[in-house]
Amino acid sequence: MSVLNIEQIKYKSNELKQWIVDIRRDLHKTPELAMNEVITKGKIKKYLDEIGIEYKEFNDNYGIMAYIIKSNAKKTIAIRADIDALPIEEKNDVEYKSLNKGIMHACGHDAHTAILLGACKILYEIRDSLNINIKFLFQPAEENIGGAKYMIQNKCLENPKVDYIFGLHVQPYLETSFIECKYDTLNASANGCKIRIKGKRAHGAYPNNGVDSLIASSQLILALQNIVSREIEPSNISVITLGKINGGEAQNIICEEVKIEGTIRALTIKDREFILNRVYDMVENISKAHRCIGHIDIDPNWYPPVINNNYLVDIVKENTRKLLGKDNFLLKEYPSMGGEDFSFYTDKCKGVFFHLGCGNKDKNIISPLHTANFNIDEGCLTTGVMMHVINTLYFN
Repeated sequence: MSVLNIEQIKYKSNELKQWIVDIRRDLHKTPELAMNEVITKGKIKKYLDEIGIEYKEFNDNYGIMAYIIKSNAKKTIAIRADIDALPIEEKNDVEYKSLNKGIMHACGHDAHTAILLGACKILYEIRDSLNINIKFLFQPAEENIGGAKYMIQNKCLENPKVDYIFGLHVQPYLETSFIECKYDTLNASANGCKIRIKGKRAHGAYPNNGVDSLIASSQLILALQNIVSREIEPSNISVITLGKINGGEAQNIICEEVKIEGTIRALTIKDREFILNRVYDMVENISKAHRCIGHIDIDPNWYPPVINNNYLVDIVKENTRKLLGKDNFLLKEYPSMGGEDFSFYTDKCKGVFFHLGCGNKDKNIISPLHTANFNIDEGCLTTGVMMHVINTLYFN
């Protein structure tokens, strides 16, 4: 049974509003890229010290885990926030604009961190009334190499073992005060790939003296799209996007080498493995058919699909309706093809990832994630805190 009722959770969260806003703006000013979150980590430690809670640093990956451990605990709940930023030059004209040139919190991780610190403060204040363990995970490198893996390697889900984990992500396409979630698969797997096609240079007037890697690459690019359109079951969404191609020296020289980079997305591990095998086959055989040599590197830092636990989705749904009203919970119909390394946690324990509305059309806060004008309606911060608190106390 919760030790705080709905009105108390709302009151305590709103009481912290300015504190949380100030933290978010403080973090927003000093964004750092994956595995370089030095200043960010220092600020998180400062706020945890202010709260008074115990925490553990993971010095090999810039992660931090604050915790409340109870001798009478019947469950262990974890809540995760990511802390890294993106290599984007901010265009917002705000007083808390990024001070780090070419780096910006364009995905809202500053908001996620501030929200988790707010939840941490409230839950720590009522620690004597708790009969659950709580772990607050401040995770680096979500945008790059999958920092969740390193947190897990450092036993963040063990000793005591985590039963349930919660995570959220701000979404500007949702108005503030709305929560979105989905049963089963929420996010696709994500794999980067680099392809190299090697031919032979020759003068463009005498193509028979060379081996044209551009021709082979053109055939390969077109053929790869047939995997999704003709070899994957139509009801199973998959994506092969080749977003970068580089090759050639001059207009009258047969191209010796072409480099292609892209991403592969799938909703199931089975489809992912099938696609990867077919990509390997096509790179090798189409290259060979054009007398070229083909090679592919698959990024080892791939993200599995995020699979939500349906029992926890029901809890998020129920709690949203209690806090915000029955119309403020939105059930997402289709999964996102975006990657999210929260999947590493849901591979190890039962978890749920949900979306927190941060848009506000009246304030023109509508820019998408990963753009130079992305911003949030800061009213979403207290909503996020309330959701983390009520979801956690559900198990108390």
